Amino acid sequence: MTKTRDAAGRPSPADFTVDSAAVFRIALPMTLAFVTTPLLGVVDTAVIGQLGDAALIGGIAIGALVFDILFSTFNFLRSGTTALTAQALGAGDAETGKAVLLRALMIAAGCGLAMILARDPLIDVGLWFMAPSGAVAEATRAYYDVRVFSAPFALVNYAILGWVIGRGQAGIGLALQILLNGVNITLSIVLGLGLGWGLAGVALGTVIGEVVAAVVGVLVCLRLGRGGVWPPFRVVTERAAMLRMFAVNRDIMIRTFALLFGFSVFTRVGAGLGDVALAANAVLMNFFLVGGYFLDGLASAAEQLAGRAVGAGQRAAFVATVRLTMIWSFVLAGAASLFFFVFGGLIIDLMTTAPEVRAAARAFLPYAATTPLAGVLAFQMDGVFIGATWSRDMRNMMLLSLAAYLAVLMPASAVLGNHGLWLALLAFLMFRGFFLLWRVPARTDETFGPALPDPVTGDAR
Repeated sequence: MTKTRDAAGRPSPADFTVDSAAVFRIALPMTLAFVTTPLLGVVDTAVIGQLGDAALIGGIAIGALVFDILFSTFNFLRSGTTALTAQALGAGDAETGKAVLLRALMIAAGCGLAMILARDPLIDVGLWFMAPSGAVAEATRAYYDVRVFSAPFALVNYAILGWVIGRGQAGIGLALQILLNGVNITLSIVLGLGLGWGLAGVALGTVIGEVVAAVVGVLVCLRLGRGGVWPPFRVVTERAAMLRMFAVNRDIMIRTFALLFGFSVFTRVGAGLGDVALAANAVLMNFFLVGGYFLDGLASAAEQLAGRAVGAGQRAAFVATVRLTMIWSFVLAGAASLFFFVFGGLIIDLMTTAPEVRAAARAFLPYAATTPLAGVLAFQMDGVFIGATWSRDMRNMMLLSLAAYLAVLMPASAVLGNHGLWLALLAFLMFRGFFLLWRVPARTDETFGPALPDPVTGDAR
């Protein structure tokens, strides 16, 4: 029998199997791609750190966090697009996959322009919530006022990356991320240090990097879509499809906003401990981000493979995806934590020249080095739930985790100071992973039906 293939030439659902090789065909390039993103934060912090001013380091930390909240609230444009594209691929429906991209691009452009129009109220709210010192607030605003113009392009890049990951073309995703972050890092160093533009130069480098990547990304998508039919506007805006996309995206957005709120509270409480503690935590949070993005490659593999399994209706492929991505995630998390324990002190010294910030960061390094292991299950489960579009459960478990985190954070930070703050963060990461894992068996049965015993081994399949 001749097997059918989609418009991109990929095998039909009948050919779909999951093994470690399939996981790493996506995970390896996306791990490399995602690791370049926190390296950008490391470089930006290091550029400003060379000025030896704790207030400027705190300013870029809060400024970057504001954009994390603004942009990552719309992270559904990447993850939701990945899930729906992968499910269309699993079902062998190429036209629906293209429609998903066009819907995501429409939403991205509109939200980005709205962000620019509302730029002043947004930063006012951010500074009110963070309540930094006067010097830190001034530095934050200088960074924000330039970087905000990257918003439409940054969100378009989310949508494009989600689409190519959903298609299983992780190599293209890697190339686009290298382009984006390579331009960004280079210009941040040249403009921030070379030309002496400081915070404004670092922010301008980010804007230019997003613009270049968005233009190239759109051209890549047009090339990938050659040879097939692009859906007409009436199909792209079809009510049922739009409602499904908005429902998935709404839940992911709420989940993401709750997650970022938790990190914002971490920064807010840290700011209350003084500029040195704030700066030290800003340096150490880059360890968490690097570890997280390192694990996001396997989470992306979980998204794509779980989504494709759901689209194809293949329970065995889905179960294999959950099992293999979990095993490999723990392996990589252990390696990341070991690396941070061994080389963390050296990295801190490279990131800042301020003696008091160096000393404080070294004191709390063990907590930051442990974050990959504490958060590994949360990252992997996020990938599974996003790919399966179990967005409601993911949202609910995040809200439950946030409540538990706040219940731990307040007394812990009051009694133990910055030690308590970091312990609460580690608890938050673990809450997320175990609450999601608890929901997997029931949701798997609801999606694929109850497991049937294998006629030979008797094992569930």
